[in-house]
Amino acid sequence: MQKQIDENKLKQILKEALIEALEEKKDVFYELIVEAIEDIGMINAIREGENSETVSKNVRRALFK
Repeated sequence: MQKQIDENKLKQILKEALIEALEEKKDVFYELIVEAIEDIGMINAIREGENSETVSKNVRRALFK
C-alpha cells in the first residue's frame, strides 16, 4: 500500500527544507546571488557595447595614457 501525502503538507515540508538549507548555507547562496548579479551586469555591458559606435585604436590608446 502506497502512502499519500496531501499537496499542502508536501508544500509545507518543501518550504521548511528550503528555509533550513538557506539558513545553514547562507554563504553559498550569497555567492550564487552575487555571481548571478555580476553575470547580468556583464550581459548588459556586452549588449550595450554591441549597440554603440566603435572607437579607433588611437582614441583607445589616448584614453589609457
